[in-house]
Amino acid sequence: MSTDAADTAAATPKAAAPLTHVRVLPHPELCPEGKVFEAKAGRKLVDAMLDNGIEIEHACEKVGACATCHVHVREGGQFLAAADEEEEDQLDDAWGLDAQSRLSCCVRVKGPELVIELPRFTRNHARER
Repeated sequence: MSTDAADTAAATPKAAAPLTHVRVLPHPELCPEGKVFEAKAGRKLVDAMLDNGIEIEHACEKVGACATCHVHVREGGQFLAAADEEEEDQLDDAWGLDAQSRLSCCVRVKGPELVIELPRFTRNHARER
């Protein structure tokens, strides 16, 4: 690459990661008013929620080894990668499991919009505060 081409490449800004509009439906404890925010595509959903003030549980430190970060993807699920076998196995322990259940630590944000519902309970009976 010539010096001029290298200078041009360095001066050209990289395209920012696309943003996904995330809407979290109201939850009586974690976000009573609901929450709307933008998240970078490719980011873990659990991290995006935590960064936006939604204190979702993540007992295994976000490695997909528990079901405490369980969510329901009510809209936009068609844009997400399918759950793998390990996530499916962990979901078996989630409270209120349904066809739209996912572990937020396994979901990589993608698509124009995601609508998320937080389950009323988690499999943990007591939360550390």
